[in-house]
Amino acid sequence: MIVKDVLVILFMLGGFFLFFTATLGLLRLPDFFTRLHATGKGDTLAALWFLVALAVYHGFSLTSAKIVFIAVFLFLAQPTATHAISRAAFRCGVRPWTLERAVLLDEDTVEQGGEK
Repeated sequence: MIVKDVLVILFMLGGFFLFFTATLGLLRLPDFFTRLHATGKGDTLAALWFLVALAVYHGFSLTSAKIVFIAVFLFLAQPTATHAISRAAFRCGVRPWTLERAVLLDEDTVEQGGEK
């Protein structure tokens, strides 16, 4: 019983860590595409880890089989949705961040009297 509880706690902590790093990526990365990449990867893996923790908690049962099917569906659907969102954004004119664009934006800010 104790091994199962330890495994569940480890999977939950791993999922929490992945959600936390995805949130940091969302807050700290420079543009839409890098933020989407961080949250897409982090949220997919975190949800997978949480669902695995639930499956381990319930043991070998019909409930765990259903949870595994949900995990497989999420593992396939979330990256596909992230790709579709990023492709739609690119087609609508959102351009990826580049160092050259960042330098140009920084120079425009200095020229307009803004703070650096």
